[in-house]
Amino acid sequence: MTQWARRAVAALLLALPLLALAGCAAKSDDDDASSKGPKEPVEQIYNEGLDALNARKFDIANKKFNQLQSNYPFSPWAASAQLMLGYSQYLAHKYTDSEATLDRFIQLHPTSKDVAYAYYLRALNFYEQITDIQRDQKVTEQALADLKEVVNRFPDSAYARDARLKIDLCLDHLAGKEMAIGRWYQNQKLYAAAINRYQRVVQDYQKTNMAPEALYRLTEIYMLIGLPDQAKKSAAVLEHNYPNSEWYRDSWNLLVADHQVSGKMVGQSDNGGFFQRTFGWIF
Repeated sequence: MTQWARRAVAALLLALPLLALAGCAAKSDDDDASSKGPKEPVEQIYNEGLDALNARKFDIANKKFNQLQSNYPFSPWAASAQLMLGYSQYLAHKYTDSEATLDRFIQLHPTSKDVAYAYYLRALNFYEQITDIQRDQKVTEQALADLKEVVNRFPDSAYARDARLKIDLCLDHLAGKEMAIGRWYQNQKLYAAAINRYQRVVQDYQKTNMAPEALYRLTEIYMLIGLPDQAKKSAAVLEHNYPNSEWYRDSWNLLVADHQVSGKMVGQSDNGGFFQRTFGWIF
């Protein structure tokens, strides 16, 4: 305890006998005033919170930032304390608490110079909770939505640049989930359900790393169920978009083995490749 704090406590103790001699109404008023005690300066509370945060003593930091908001709700420091509270809760993996704190900050301070960071940090709370593709992907979808909001609202900010990278990772993750389900359906010979999943990857996640495999799996299934024309269409899209992909080479080999195509793969023939010969009737 600091010397200043010890003096405050001593003064309070000396006042107690005098309070006992006062009338009931006066005693009640004096008790109310003395029970509150002197407030710590706002700068001191804030700096103590920062010191605790830097020392990774998150519980203490959270307490200090909450204390500042309670004692000085209309101070310019209150907004900074609220934002730092959200950051401290995020570092402590208290993601739900951090999300709620940042939501309040955004609602109360929509024009703050730090509001872009608040949106970004809120998105990170969901992003950090993304798990493997075997689990439910609602948190991935929420992270994706919040990251897109950062990009849309603050396109020129440093936070937007990082958000774009994380958006790509979220899309890869969601595509991976669709592929895992599609493979399971395919292994169970539930081909219609598998086709739906693979087509979703091609349509919704065409820029992800999963798209080439999805096209190959479509080629594979169409060959299995006796739809060679559909198989050739999928392989043609693979040829056009991923001519150097192993998945394209595997698709080509499937078609060659079934005598659906002959000749060289794209880049090796003189007539532009299989896709160029079939582009018209695909699209």
